Amino acid sequence: MMRLVILESPYAGDVIRNTLYARRCLRDSLMRGEAPIMSHLLHTQVLNDHDPEDRRVGIAAGVAWIRVADVMVVYMDHGLSAGMQSAVALAESLGLEIEYRRIGATIV
Repeated sequence: MMRLVILESPYAGDVIRNTLYARRCLRDSLMRGEAPIMSHLLHTQVLNDHDPEDRRVGIAAGVAWIRVADVMVVYMDHGLSAGMQSAVALAESLGLEIEYRRIGATIV
């Protein structure tokens, strides 16, 4: 059975670079035989990350996955953003296992 995995990587800031990196992280997880969800990559396709209400809805939907996931995987090649830190803190408070990964992705 595939592990249900929440993926965390940077999004805000250099959105183009971070989106390309997020796609590589998503592929990495899939190739490991995992069933990943990457809410910041998915939800920003239909929600405006700069609109406070849209952002609130997207974050709430992402947080809901923490309760059913087997693990949170944090991709570290581009550091740990404030949003990632918040997600890790919440996962830790709920006792969700957290893994840290690097894929050697330097995207400029």
